[in-house]
Amino acid sequence: MTTTAKPQSESNSSTKSWPLERVLFAMAGTVTLLSALLAALVSPWFLLLTGAVGINQWMYVTLGACPASVVLRRFGFAAQCRWSVE
Repeated sequence: MTTTAKPQSESNSSTKSWPLERVLFAMAGTVTLLSALLAALVSPWFLLLTGAVGINQWMYVTLGACPASVVLRRFGFAAQCRWSVE
């Protein structure tokens, strides 16, 4: 009985984590949908949460970091995009 080794990319595909940008995008979408739902059902003040998400997204685009990205990097998420400072 012989065993065949799986290619490196195939064997690590199930243990590979999402890149930082994908996690940030998923978090932003979830919080935006949640704040819209809460604004419709509870109070329009929850729209401030949507504004905070937008500000954090622009911080990440312009500065290459936002509070959520700093926390997620400490949990081991690596960025897929590399930022160049000119």
